[in-house]
Amino acid sequence: MAVVTGAARGFGREIARRLVARGHRVVITDLDEAAVAATAAELGATGIAADARIAADHARVAAAAVELGTVGVWVNNAGVLKAGKVWEHSDDDIALMIDANVHGVIHGSRAAIGVMRRRGGHLLNIASMSAHGPVPGLAVYAASKSAVLNFTTSLQGDLDLDGIPIRAHALCPDAADTALVRAEQGHRDTAILHSQKTLLTPGAVADAAMGLLDGKRLVLSLPLRRAVMARSGSVLPSVALPVLARMRAQGEQRRVAGS
Repeated sequence: MAVVTGAARGFGREIARRLVARGHRVVITDLDEAAVAATAAELGATGIAADARIAADHARVAAAAVELGTVGVWVNNAGVLKAGKVWEHSDDDIALMIDANVHGVIHGSRAAIGVMRRRGGHLLNIASMSAHGPVPGLAVYAASKSAVLNFTTSLQGDLDLDGIPIRAHALCPDAADTALVRAEQGHRDTAILHSQKTLLTPGAVADAAMGLLDGKRLVLSLPLRRAVMARSGSVLPSVALPVLARMRAQGEQRRVAGS
């Protein structure tokens, strides 16, 4: 039995598709009731309308999943991206990103541990390449994903200390061709997302997720070379920021061309 949040589209849908193909019974959730119902029908999954920001919704999903079988996989995928500088964001946009990206993962992880702590399982939290270093134009989003990465690795330490047989994983993909990114593509501050020549596909990210769920690796960044660059930016930000400015200029050309 597997649960995937934010699975009406994008990464979540493709991860759920692969879990169904592996023989799992899958519960998918999303805020959009019509979209989650349509995706569930397409995949042969069970769809539940739920808000990842709300702890009680995660508890409700967990209870429904347990009714269908023993939960062994839980994927916290639901998230929100809003481009812009922090002083340009509305209060609501900042709250939305922090609530969905950080609180959603924390609440989801608590629900997952509640249903998997006795028999064990795998908990996968979707972070981002932006978790590794500075991302001008996406500072709030990057902060939220850094929190997801640090939370996940710290959580694994707590699980180990208490002898709970759950393996936590964090997946950190670079920018991908999803509705999340396309919805913000008209904003200049997404230029850095287009600094790579091609965006990842949701399928490639889902394949990487399956690889994590098959093993014990804690963190996987996709692609690795971009992760090395991002981490170096975190260590030497004064050196990295001018480089990121040049990458942003290159990305802006691709963003405009693709808009």
